[in-house]
Amino acid sequence: MVDIKLLGPNDSEVLSNVAPDVFDDPIDFSTTLDFLADPRHCLMVVMDEGVVVGFISALIYLHPDKSKPELWINEVGIAPSHQGRGIGKMLLRRMLESGQQAGCAEAWVLTEHNNDAAMALYRSLGGMEEVPGPAMFTFKL
Repeated sequence: MVDIKLLGPNDSEVLSNVAPDVFDDPIDFSTTLDFLADPRHCLMVVMDEGVVVGFISALIYLHPDKSKPELWINEVGIAPSHQGRGIGKMLLRRMLESGQQAGCAEAWVLTEHNNDAAMALYRSLGGMEEVPGPAMFTFKL
């Protein structure tokens, strides 16, 4: 049995016990405190017996030419030991519900076309792929 929790400003200790390969890099607790203190940053985790085995992060995004905020889904990560159990789908569904409750008009996410697991996840909940898809550029600062 797993539990899903939307982390708040006082929940950084939850990230002290994370299964291997859930996040790309080790948790930086000073960044974590800043992230969780910002009410527009969203971090939802899945816990199995007190261990974080999955997460989804998002940002409630405001823009001057949009009348309503949008939910930008940044990343989804599931421990290899817990993949294939529907955890990503549960997380995504809950984050979409959270965005809707926050008044977001829509949600969006980017992924590579060759990321079969992500493509299947986003399609499974009715995500509509824009064809041709966007190109993503990264700038090291």
